Amino acid sequence: MGRITKTLTISLPPRVYDEVDMLAKIEGKTKSELVRDMIRVYEDSLDEKRWRRLRRLGQATARRLNIASEDDIERVVHEARGLRSEP
Repeated sequence: MGRITKTLTISLPPRVYDEVDMLAKIEGKTKSELVRDMIRVYEDSLDEKRWRRLRRLGQATARRLNIASEDDIERVVHEARGLRSEP
């Protein structure tokens, strides 16, 4: 059976290394666990930025298409499909 982890070697300035070491001790984690947690937080941050960007795009599209309600969404979908909106 192969390894379930892979090793990544990184270089850090001494001050940053000392800070990582101190944080790991404070948190009661290994440096590897701490870095894995940091990567998860960074990924969450990227996801949040993507959602904000997607939301801004959605808001801009809604303004451009005069969408303010679910009825407006239905109207736009019907128009895009070439269907007549219900009265």
